[in-house]
Amino acid sequence: MGTIDEVVDIDNLEQRLLESGSLEEHEAKDDETIMYAASFGEMEENFIKYQTAQWVLYSLLLVLAWGIGLLMLLYLPVRRYILRKDIRSRKLFLTPNAIVYKVTRPVPFPCFGVLKKEKHVLLRSVADVVVEQGYLQSLFGVYSLRIENIGVRRPPSDDVKIHGIANPNAFRKAVMMRVSSMKNEIFSRQASALEDVPHPMMSPSKSLRQDSTPSGELLLLQKLEEVGSSVKRIQTLVEEQRHQTAESFE
Repeated sequence: MGTIDEVVDIDNLEQRLLESGSLEEHEAKDDETIMYAASFGEMEENFIKYQTAQWVLYSLLLVLAWGIGLLMLLYLPVRRYILRKDIRSRKLFLTPNAIVYKVTRPVPFPCFGVLKKEKHVLLRSVADVVVEQGYLQSLFGVYSLRIENIGVRRPPSDDVKIHGIANPNAFRKAVMMRVSSMKNEIFSRQASALEDVPHPMMSPSKSLRQDSTPSGELLLLQKLEEVGSSVKRIQTLVEEQRHQTAESFE
């Protein structure tokens, strides 16, 4: 009976661990709002076949050169196991501010553990998302997705490149739409900020000057204008008299 109780306790412990793991995953997903999630499962077999063909070609070339290709051919089953684990663990999704890529792959000798990789690419640094397909990839229907960063000085090695994604054009469309919407939001904020800031050469300064002018100065200006007009009238009268006297002498 003691053994049965121990088995029941172990089952309960495993169930609790699974539930706690699922809760942690659920909380991690809640922390990041996923706008679009890419998939790799549909392309698993094609991706394995493509990588296998590439590996065999390299192995045959090395067999002819130094004979190392024989070891590579013997390593092929382990290589396929690593690739299958790799593509099954891949996660690529779009959040409101970044592109997140997560993968967990075994090391070249799986008995020594796994390698975890997590890459976050901010959308404000994304210049373009390029969908590529080489000759060998086209034979197996495999696509590559390359995320280009903004900046001329950055080398192409800084770009994130992902193989084996299913329906890459849909993911590219989702990313570019989000990038354009972010640019529009930034532009609208800048425009509204410029509208709120008063311009120093606009009419408010003029109105302040007009309001600050006292009424006595306005009256003085009016009197000066009247004096100037009267002086002009006197000048015209003097000229007319001179013209008349000149005609009488003639």
